[in-house]
Amino acid sequence: MSEISASRVQSAFGSNFSKGREVGAAVSVWQDGEEILSLCGGFRDAARQVPWQPDTLVLIWSATKGMAAACALHAIESAGLGLDTRVAEIWPEFCGGGKADVTLGQVLSHSAGLGALDRTDLSVLEHGDVARAIEEQAPFQDAVGGPGYGPRTFGFLADEIVRRLNGGIPLGDYWRTQFAEPLGLDLWIGLPSELHHRAASVLPAKTAVSPDRNDAFLEAMAKPGSLTRRAFSTPGGLLAVSAMNSPSARSASIPSMGGIGSASALGKFYAMLALGGIWRGRRYLGKNTIAWMTTRLSQGFDKVLQLDTSFSAGFMMDPLDAPAKKKIRSLLGPSLRAFGHPGAGGSLGFADPENGIGFGYVMNQMEPGVLPGERARAIVDSLYAS
Repeated sequence: MSEISASRVQSAFGSNFSKGREVGAAVSVWQDGEEILSLCGGFRDAARQVPWQPDTLVLIWSATKGMAAACALHAIESAGLGLDTRVAEIWPEFCGGGKADVTLGQVLSHSAGLGALDRTDLSVLEHGDVARAIEEQAPFQDAVGGPGYGPRTFGFLADEIVRRLNGGIPLGDYWRTQFAEPLGLDLWIGLPSELHHRAASVLPAKTAVSPDRNDAFLEAMAKPGSLTRRAFSTPGGLLAVSAMNSPSARSASIPSMGGIGSASALGKFYAMLALGGIWRGRRYLGKNTIAWMTTRLSQGFDKVLQLDTSFSAGFMMDPLDAPAKKKIRSLLGPSLRAFGHPGAGGSLGFADPENGIGFGYVMNQMEPGVLPGERARAIVDSLYAS
């Protein structure tokens, strides 16, 4: 790629504010282990009274799944297991509902048909109850083989895998000890109460429909009993954007959607992955694990998101055309090996191993749509523009 132009990225970032798309936001770009660009602007609150600072923390929604996936893969690697290991070998109760042969790779690539639950009486705050429900759940057969995104269930699956392999240690704690603390990341799954004063409030989207509207998704969400609607509402609780601003939600360990941190920390996490899992001479992840992150395991029409998606082991990748030579959608830049995860409302983190890039974009004004829209795309496009 051509040399990164800071002024070009600054222009795209600033344009989002001048066009009224942002309230507060930040972006961080790392290359070859160094942060080469860090921008922030706007305000942490709806009243636009508290300025956004470089150390401002904000909810990143499903971008948390990349952190959760890294923890699960680290635990799997440390146990000497592979993606072809059956989940039931480490979690015997998982066998219920005809899932005895489901593998770790299928679960992590959203291709096990477990994107939703039949039970509707469960809370996203109760890990034990949800784990028991997953044990009993039969796969949704039309989503088996995937992809069939699990917006809420994925975090519980990853969390239980980590607990089963590490004596019951919750994924949020595992994240801190294995990645966040040694890397010095201001990125949390369960924000300590003493840091709440640094957190920005997330604000609901101004409109319900994205300019890049996905009518099939909207129709599925509006249809009672649809897999899409079930997936985004089971387990229940914390369904309103405002609810995620509560102290209890910020402190809860919710690996599907509860990560809170800075753009710089998100970008640094992916910068480490872009360098093959090695940072400042310390290896955090093995070569096989990095290969799991960069290899597409499921691709096709996603029965939950109602569009084409592609997943490696826990990370989203841009889907390819039938010859697998060209992207049909480019959210993560031009590299075919780039991988990461978006979050509801527009947040985005990704690694580009081909160019040594780690990228993090966070904001508090949510936008409608299944994937990050014009704000994040404009910044990523400016990053790679020739």
